[in-house]
Amino acid sequence: MKLLIEKSSFLKSWQMAERTTGSRSTISILAGIRCLADERGLFLEATDLKTSLKCRAEGTDVQEPGETVLPTKAMGELFKKAPQDRFTLEVNQGKAVLTAGKSRYTLTVLPVEEFPPLPRSESARLFCDTTVETLKRLFEEGTFAGSPNEEFPQYLSAALIQAREGRLKAVATDGRRLSLSQSSLGGEAAEGELLLPLNGLKELHRLLSSLDGEEAVRLLEDDSQVYFQVRGLEFSVRRVDSTFPPYEKILLPNRTTWMTVGRHSLEEALERANVVVRDFTKSVVLHLQPGGVLKVKGKAPDIGEAREELPAEIDGEPLRVAFNVSYLLEGIKALHDDVVELSFNGSHGQMRMTRPGEESFLYVLMPITLSEEESDDADD
Repeated sequence: MKLLIEKSSFLKSWQMAERTTGSRSTISILAGIRCLADERGLFLEATDLKTSLKCRAEGTDVQEPGETVLPTKAMGELFKKAPQDRFTLEVNQGKAVLTAGKSRYTLTVLPVEEFPPLPRSESARLFCDTTVETLKRLFEEGTFAGSPNEEFPQYLSAALIQAREGRLKAVATDGRRLSLSQSSLGGEAAEGELLLPLNGLKELHRLLSSLDGEEAVRLLEDDSQVYFQVRGLEFSVRRVDSTFPPYEKILLPNRTTWMTVGRHSLEEALERANVVVRDFTKSVVLHLQPGGVLKVKGKAPDIGEAREELPAEIDGEPLRVAFNVSYLLEGIKALHDDVVELSFNGSHGQMRMTRPGEESFLYVLMPITLSEEESDDADD
């Protein structure tokens, strides 16, 4: 195999594959990238056995066809640090030789026969068509409430992807809160749902972030895998063998107090309060007075306290309610809008965070029950 490589274009493809390798695996072949060169061009394959990537490598001219598995870390460093923008890579008799001007580097390649076969999408069924930008927003807004490292039950470390009644939804929960994002489906779709691991979707989100938001994405499924196809690449994720709970049944529309407030001003106030409480109570108290202002309070013994007032449109009953400040901030940061609406069902019921007048985003969070001492402090 012999390749003529243009560094800047090629590195974009190489780095996408690099992030999918099993670099932390005890199986050494997973730390390699399979390279297949033929008359169509150079194709890269990488996997950690949970996710897989196939892509066409840009910036390459195939001089001689062939196949090899390159060691990701060492080879990637040489590609990045090659002294010239154009260089050649030749593989022969178990050695890869990179030549850039008068510089020459030789590395041992990995055995092709040990590289695992990747999932194949040829017989997969269509799930839906969407865009890069839509998927990115769904993942950012709809999956953050899950718990990636939770082992049981499995659905806590996974996100539910639903195509139903012309809508595409992403939903996740850690048992204490729930996030949901949805968008209309403009292209082809088959009604159904997929349960996918959060860590796999995180890697997919990184990949999508390097692409044009207007690019079309096709989702295909079979009984074990889901395939995301976009512009010359295919990313596959292994499905989670579990059942997501019927989350619709816990979404209660009841509200006693509701408020519309600027997202950025609320985020900044909570960030400042978090400086005081993050190493102790980790909670903030919100005071809502209809027709008045929003008061944000946080207190930690031996550290100090934070008190802020923010302009807000508040209706319903007066309310004092406490939340884990980190959980509250995560929802506010995930929301793609300048204004946020918060609805409360008393001091012990659900809080619902939405876009004003829209159903495209929903975050459900349960409040914290304050101790008697904390309640007295909050009233001061």
